[in-house]
Amino acid sequence: MIRRQARRFRGFALAVTVTAVVLTATGCDGGGGNGSKGRAAGGGSVVAPGKPGEPARTLSASQAAKAAAGVDTPNSADVRYVRMMIEHHAQALVLTRLVPARSGSDAVKRVAERITAAQQPEIGAMKGWLSRHGRAEQADGHDHGAMPGMATDAQLDRLRAAKGKAFDQLFLKLMITHHQGAVTMATEALSEGNNIQVEEMADDVVAQQTTEISRMGALSS
Repeated sequence: MIRRQARRFRGFALAVTVTAVVLTATGCDGGGGNGSKGRAAGGGSVVAPGKPGEPARTLSASQAAKAAAGVDTPNSADVRYVRMMIEHHAQALVLTRLVPARSGSDAVKRVAERITAAQQPEIGAMKGWLSRHGRAEQADGHDHGAMPGMATDAQLDRLRAAKGKAFDQLFLKLMITHHQGAVTMATEALSEGNNIQVEEMADDVVAQQTTEISRMGALSS
């Protein structure tokens, strides 16, 4: 959290400083146009805030503008996380769709309803994010089966064959593991990503699914 706040502050401070330099360089003065043209040509300089524990840097206006433009630019970790989480959420919905006809617990049914209500729109939001950034939903050569928390085909077959209490216990076990995997993925994205919207989505996953893990743990005990 501290890292993300520091990065956002540095980006905001840098963007404000760049704006100030540009306004100064292009503004009029009392001596006529020649002075402003000279300042615009020189471009001025910008003192960019450093990372925690690091000194500030002096950049030219053009260097600062490039740095500010990249503050929120998605990196490979952002894109990887969104692509993987779409598939991760999709499997959660496969699990929850089995609940109404097989579960014998109203509490488990409510858990499934909450998961569906949260993750279905999140899939839409993540697909929209990829589209806005010109990225395909799938990456060639990536093994999504290696994602943490994903249920195996054999586990899904066992769940489909179960009924009543046996179903509920297996569903909770698989979904707790599934949520724990999602939290792991989101935590990695928060550490490695660069895009603020992805950070917000990952924060939501950590908060919501940590809460659901606790609820499901109480039901399974």
